[in-house]
Amino acid sequence: MRGIWPVTACRFILLVLVTVLLPACESAYYGAMEKVGVHKRDILAERIETARDAQVDAKDQFRSALEQFLATVSVDGGELQKKYETLNSAFEDSRESAETVRQRIEAVESVAEALFDEWQDELALYSDGSLKRDSERKMRQTRSRYRQMLTAMHSAEEKMAPVLETFQDQVLYLKHNLNARAIAAIKTEFGSLQNEVRVLITRMESSIKEAEAFIDTLSE
Repeated sequence: MRGIWPVTACRFILLVLVTVLLPACESAYYGAMEKVGVHKRDILAERIETARDAQVDAKDQFRSALEQFLATVSVDGGELQKKYETLNSAFEDSRESAETVRQRIEAVESVAEALFDEWQDELALYSDGSLKRDSERKMRQTRSRYRQMLTAMHSAEEKMAPVLETFQDQVLYLKHNLNARAIAAIKTEFGSLQNEVRVLITRMESSIKEAEAFIDTLSE
């Protein structure tokens, strides 16, 4: 018990520090950027572009992984260990791409939250009622478009998990059963994996379009 408590306590303290300090660091970063003429709106646009690019890369990676999967299991014969290494490499690359997408979406959410909070607070500073109402209307429109884009991003992101799980199952099965029957068993599951990847790519393409449309609204 003595050995467990310090580790648990340290983890708890670390979590508290991250929770408290991270928002402060983000706020300091935004403040520093504004001093050199880079506003939250600009940072948001840049991060959305980065998230979009990450989704494009992930889409290409998942499509490539599916092609490698098909090419590997369709060829009879060959060294089974080599087949496993090829599929495992494709799986690891796909998992890394998925993690990059997740991180990019989190970065978008962080600056968007700060932007809309600031916008909401600054509405109280208006003395002209007409200008205030117009700014508030634009804020609601921008937030609505942002939420639509974010929903599409999360929809694509969430679909990556079951695809990765299916892919991982096939790779692990081959690893634990390096024989011809394992290849045959994996072949029978290919149709399911193929359908899942197709749905994922469709969602990603939709998310990419939403991101591009929202970026256009920020430049209006």
